[in-house]
Amino acid sequence: MLASLLAGTAAVAAAAVTAGYQSMSPTGQWYGHTFTGLARGTKQLALTYDDGPNDPHTLRLLEVLVKHNVHATFFLIGRFVQQRPDIVRQIVEAGHVVGNHTFTHPLLTLKSAVEVRKELTNCRSALQDAIGEHSRLFRPPFGGRRPAVLRVARELGLQPVMWNVTGYDWTAPPAEVIEQKVSRQIHGGDVILLHDGGHRQIGADRSQTVAATDHLIARYKSVGYEFVTIQQMLGASQAVAKT
Repeated sequence: MLASLLAGTAAVAAAAVTAGYQSMSPTGQWYGHTFTGLARGTKQLALTYDDGPNDPHTLRLLEVLVKHNVHATFFLIGRFVQQRPDIVRQIVEAGHVVGNHTFTHPLLTLKSAVEVRKELTNCRSALQDAIGEHSRLFRPPFGGRRPAVLRVARELGLQPVMWNVTGYDWTAPPAEVIEQKVSRQIHGGDVILLHDGGHRQIGADRSQTVAATDHLIARYKSVGYEFVTIQQMLGASQAVAKT
């Protein structure tokens, strides 16, 4: 009896741990499909940046991207969009794609469906005020999601986008460390997570991410990789699915 009880308790605990992991794992698909990249070996890479717009480092990042003729995808926080719509306009004018990263950057797994909807619609409104129509891409803060989060996103017509490579740059390590961490994970067809801002306030130091971006683009372009936006990568994925 005791052995059965202990076994049952262990199974429940293991299930809870797995469920919690899946709610935060960038590539986990338990709670609904999210886009995490193309099949391994594809010679496309997508640079994505979270938590902007951020002065001055989003602007410095734009300079690096234009130098290499690369377009990226920026997941923006609504309240920062309201503070610096001029930076958002510069992102779009440079040919980059912007997506929804909620209005205040909460952990959505702890929010009700009503609160999730408010976060997404308020961010969408801020982006529309700044630049008009934009992409339907959405990235949950911290990667946190559960079925209700993805259901609300899809009811709003949003495409959830995660990642499968990260530079772990939110603590602002040296550029060489960011580059090494990214390079260890790349196999082709990857969605790379980096940060041009910080979710607490505008002004986060992302100079090392900017430098790492410069190095990464030069390195992977030199061996035949192409940098694309998430929209372009999604288009490639849909084309493969139809063949």
